[in-house]
Amino acid sequence: MGSPTSGSKRKKTTEKGLRMAATVKEMDGSQGFDAVVVCTSNAAQEAYWQERLEATRGQAAKAGAVIVAVHEDWAADGAGNGLGTLYAYTKAKAKAALQGADLDAMLASGGTVGIYHTAGKGTRLAPLPGAENNNKPGVKLPSLVEIAPGVTSELTILEAVVRQTGCYAPHRAGRCSVFWGDQIFVPAAGHLPSGSHHADILAQMGPMPSEEEWTLKGLDKYGLITVNDAGEAAQVEKVSFETANKLLASFGTVTSVGPSLGSFSLSSEMLVALLDEFKSEIAAKTAKMDSDPHFWMPLTLAKDAYVSVMITKDESAEAAGAHHDRMQAFRAKLPSTRGVFGAVDVGEGCYWWDYGQLKLYLTNNVLAMKDTEEAAALRDYLKIPDDGTQASELGAGVALSGGSIVLASKIGNGSVNNTIASHVTTGECNANGCMLINVTARKIHANNCIVYNVVDDSEDGLVLPDGAVVTNVFMESGEKLVQTSSVTTDGGKVFKSRLSANPYSFNDVYKMNQDTDVRAAYAKGAAAHAALGATIG
Repeated sequence: MGSPTSGSKRKKTTEKGLRMAATVKEMDGSQGFDAVVVCTSNAAQEAYWQERLEATRGQAAKAGAVIVAVHEDWAADGAGNGLGTLYAYTKAKAKAALQGADLDAMLASGGTVGIYHTAGKGTRLAPLPGAENNNKPGVKLPSLVEIAPGVTSELTILEAVVRQTGCYAPHRAGRCSVFWGDQIFVPAAGHLPSGSHHADILAQMGPMPSEEEWTLKGLDKYGLITVNDAGEAAQVEKVSFETANKLLASFGTVTSVGPSLGSFSLSSEMLVALLDEFKSEIAAKTAKMDSDPHFWMPLTLAKDAYVSVMITKDESAEAAGAHHDRMQAFRAKLPSTRGVFGAVDVGEGCYWWDYGQLKLYLTNNVLAMKDTEEAAALRDYLKIPDDGTQASELGAGVALSGGSIVLASKIGNGSVNNTIASHVTTGECNANGCMLINVTARKIHANNCIVYNVVDDSEDGLVLPDGAVVTNVFMESGEKLVQTSSVTTDGGKVFKSRLSANPYSFNDVYKMNQDTDVRAAYAKGAAAHAALGATIG
């Protein structure tokens, strides 16, 4: 068997590399929130994530964490991430009580709660979410977790986010934190504490730039957080330097500004106050409010500035003004023991591993095979051994090269170059520049391809065109759909169009799986992999 080249990959040498590596080592699943709340799209996904996150405690959520999966049964347009957070907490509180846990008391006594939003079709990641029966947060990464004694599975994107963000928990006593489930970041500033403000938001802060620097940094393309000389923050939308200064005319001297990550945390007092303020909307389940335009902006901007922004969002001046009045009255009732809205800096020069688009999913996974400090940090995060192989049976004729990573795989013969293979069972694999995740086939011949959740029992095996993306969708009935694309295709742009090689559009597959019991569908897929795998020597 040829030797993988991963063991010779660069060690962390620069000061930044050493600092970032130390931050990554904290992200090992040993620390995290006392309660982990996951907001899913339907009851079947709720049941799946309740079971899965309990099984991987200590590897994603911390050991002993209270796991509470819920689903958002709201009006068709959804609650928005503002009301959605409050509704998720409301449902989680009731469900946790059935487990003997009191989330309110947990926060009041200095405990921590983390809420993770997972909704969305994942159109730009297509066809991978379809291969997970619409369970978008269940898309797999090349990292092994134990889901039962002696049984491994790939770390999912959601579990990766839970593991990473859990490092904020020790710095957020008595707070409820809210995250989105499709990207991992390694904060260059380390995990800085919360607590000085009732609400705070993660942001990449820097000095107030000049107008030229504002444009060069592309700050007009981001939702921004600004902080004044009193330490209070304000939220502004994607605006020019001139417009930002007009909106912040009464804000005071701006000392720092930076793009918002969106993720925020709340003091227990503010959470209780928000739940009370919006109790009628939570009960009716029809309104839609997002945290940025409906919570942070009316809390932090002057009324005329807020109204001028909301008019551009097709809201009337009267409605925007009334909402601003409501949120300012809400602000006045908050305890004055801390500030209202602050920023938690993640630092400049973070590592960003975003999996929300197919091209980013590929880029940020193959990164693990590279010879850089960031790649070494990613391998550490994913717990990939130095030699790139783990729990695998490789025949004497298998040649590994190009930093290939092979996990929980059985490969009889072939050449695996610059390829990630996880849970791959095949008699012969000749792959170059590929990602092979959960694949069982007699033979695999592929260049620059993504093969994901595929069972192929043909004698010739998978012989793929360069740059192909191939997935299988296992339905509850046992039917198997084959969905293909290419590594250069943006699923979001073709989501409703049927690609010529496919029996259905990605949107058709989404609709077909809206009521699918993902646990039952996964069992059908696992059975198909096992049956074919048993025939491959």
